[in-house]
Amino acid sequence: MKSILEALIFAIVGVVLLWFGYTLFFSVGIPAWGGPHTRRQRSRKPAGESMPGDPNTCPVCSAKLEEGELVSSSAFPSLNGGKDRFMHIRGCVYCLRGDRERVCPVCGIILKENEVLISRLFERPGRRPHVHVLGCSRCRGHRS
Repeated sequence: MKSILEALIFAIVGVVLLWFGYTLFFSVGIPAWGGPHTRRQRSRKPAGESMPGDPNTCPVCSAKLEEGELVSSSAFPSLNGGKDRFMHIRGCVYCLRGDRERVCPVCGIILKENEVLISRLFERPGRRPHVHVLGCSRCRGHRS
């Protein structure tokens, strides 16, 4: 009788662990956690707007870019010989010609014409380059 009870307890613990592992890695059954580092909630935006960080989006003004529209940027050579390098982002055609406000996604201030976003460009073999915005020339540029 004791061995049957132990086997039943091990079976229940095993099923619970399998369910927990499956939901942890495949996120089925557990809703997204509401912590500060979770993915942003998608909200309905007017046409031409998207969330910062989405593909084909200007990081300066959050305008949704059409096919062939590019962001004006300058990438500098790598200082450490690695796959990452610094990059200055000026903006897209909409924010450079004054149609949209140029806003720093880190500190939220409105950028002037001569200010840029300072970012890092990660080049990955076989994949698209990844850009991580560090801040603008005001909040990130004047470091001692």
